[in-house]
Amino acid sequence: MNSEKQVVNFSIAINDNYKPKGSTEVKEVVTYIDCSYWLNAKTAQWLKKGTLVQLFGRIGMSVYNNSEGLAVGSLTFHTSNIKILVFAKKTETAKANSAVKEKKTKKSQDVPF
Repeated sequence: MNSEKQVVNFSIAINDNYKPKGSTEVKEVVTYIDCSYWLNAKTAQWLKKGTLVQLFGRIGMSVYNNSEGLAVGSLTFHTSNIKILVFAKKTETAKANSAVKEKKTKKSQDVPF
């Protein structure tokens, strides 16, 4: 039995919009959040661009000094449960599959969104 854990690293896009006060123009805002999921690496096959998901878990923060010596931070959503609400369309899935094959490593799978 192989006890080596695998992580699925992926990003989600949160699409939002708002209308600034006194404006008639709607502003679109997209926020990307890096996520990690350790429970089932086979889940990666379903996490494609265009898939609508509901995630459960906790937010973690990493703080480090970059190459210029400046302190920077990043947030990661440590996912404990993934619920797929809508699967990606086949054309989006084909594009995402080719991108995953290029980035796949032994111990982790990165799914670009």
